[in-house]
Amino acid sequence: MTPTEALDLILRSYVRYYDVIREGAEAPFAAEARFHSHGETYVLVKSARISEADSHEYVYFAAEDALDGERAVALEQAAWEKGLAHVKPHSAHRNSDVTLVILAGSMTPEAKLAVKKSHHSKSYKHSLQGWSNYRAIALETSSGELVYNRLGKDLKKLFRNISNQR
Repeated sequence: MTPTEALDLILRSYVRYYDVIREGAEAPFAAEARFHSHGETYVLVKSARISEADSHEYVYFAAEDALDGERAVALEQAAWEKGLAHVKPHSAHRNSDVTLVILAGSMTPEAKLAVKKSHHSKSYKHSLQGWSNYRAIALETSSGELVYNRLGKDLKKLFRNISNQR
């Protein structure tokens, strides 16, 4: 399976809950996906609102023939910066997370280590106006090997299903 074929498969699972942008995704990414959620709690009537919370996730997809450590770090930085550019902290903001998905034909050991060690987080007004976390996962399409950072582990099951279809 090529990285582009894997991208098509993975986007099918995202399109149900996310706004997927394939055409017009900003370089160096092949696609983007955005998720927005707004929740409110109230007593008896909506005008008696107790609290509200906004959650967002920005996912960036990269399809690479070969991934080395330098390129992995460049993709990480680009995803984090582009994701944070969307964040608008306010009193009802809970979180705005950034996720990087790399689909590569092959990965060097340095690239695998860069994905595993990647970590970003940011809080807004000491978390009173929310926070942002960074997740990363990379799939080597030639072998089906998955590499992810600590927060990217949550995506393992979804990507295992994709890699088993190769």
